[in-house]
Amino acid sequence: MQKQIIPIGADHAGFHLKQALINYLINKGYEVKDFGCHSDVSIDYPDYAHPVATMVEENEGMLGILICGSGNGISMTANKHQGVRSALCWKKEIAELARQHNDANILTLPARFISEEEAKEMVDVFFSTAFEGGRHQGRVDKIACAY
Repeated sequence: MQKQIIPIGADHAGFHLKQALINYLINKGYEVKDFGCHSDVSIDYPDYAHPVATMVEENEGMLGILICGSGNGISMTANKHQGVRSALCWKKEIAELARQHNDANILTLPARFISEEEAKEMVDVFFSTAFEGGRHQGRVDKIACAY
């Protein structure tokens, strides 16, 4: 059986949390595609959000992770991609609802406002929760911009 691939990216503020989550995911049996950044030297978060968002957008059913200081900038960038529904989460209940009700496909984490343990809990619930569909499907279908 092929391992589930998880694309992950972060800015400098999320670098250390990204590294911890990569190790955590690998130990859980996932394959991780690390799009950077690769240090805590200041960088521009869109440079790391776009590759993750593109991979998720091009691979139906794939889930990814993005991390920056507040989670806002990197999530806003990812959500510019039509097939992406990036959810900024700061507690596991929000991560669960993002999957159940919004069919979120990227978990975005605010590294400066959560602990490593909270991040791991959110990763676990995000990757183990299915989209409920039903009454939520029509709402999710309306998210993408009509050209």
